[in-house]
Amino acid sequence: MNSVDILAIAAHRDDVELTCGGTLIKAVGRGQTAAIVDLTQGEMGTRGSAELRAREASQAAEVLGVSARENAGFPDAGIENTPQTRARFAAMIRRFRPQVVIAPSPRGRHPDHRIASELVRDACFIAGLAKVEPTVPVHRPRKVIHCITYRQDFEKPTFVVDVSAEFERKMEAIRCYASQFDGAIQAGEVYPNGEPLYDIVRHDAAYYGSLIRARYGEPFFTYETMRVEDIAALEVSTF
Repeated sequence: MNSVDILAIAAHRDDVELTCGGTLIKAVGRGQTAAIVDLTQGEMGTRGSAELRAREASQAAEVLGVSARENAGFPDAGIENTPQTRARFAAMIRRFRPQVVIAPSPRGRHPDHRIASELVRDACFIAGLAKVEPTVPVHRPRKVIHCITYRQDFEKPTFVVDVSAEFERKMEAIRCYASQFDGAIQAGEVYPNGEPLYDIVRHDAAYYGSLIRARYGEPFFTYETMRVEDIAALEVSTF
């Protein structure tokens, strides 16, 4: 497995497309390498099947342009953050050797999303401990960032990525999951308002875009304070 610049990790197939698909498309367009790890196969989902979702995820990965997409095989609706799961997943992170890891939101109504966020962050740290899974060379990612798209419990994101140019391809990737989203009005962390889910995704992206004076955006949260070298170069006008 060749190393990648960015590794996006999510609890379920389709989570990445909904929360940070535009950011991955943008990164790949800049010549960076990106990969996806879905922690579960989505076998407990109400709609579709694990086999169908696997085919849809493969199609979506092609649209996004990522170099690899793997499944960790953790139980759907049963992800746990334990010493065993951390060590197992740390070995997987080491194989990709990412500089940046995109993790789920630290908060979420689906237990898998919330626990996955903790598991990913902890496994990234454990991946740097030589005595854990010693047969795989150590590697600790430089940065972990969290998707907070659709969350209503963060006042402001730490930063927003402008995905205006990438948004229609993001929607193309989301539409690969016809078994999950065609005719749907909600999914995962996407709260319903009576409109088709595809419209809600567009409206939410437009809201996040408006925060940075762009048409569409994807929001992220980091525990670390962002560093600024030149305040005269700060973007997003005050007035």
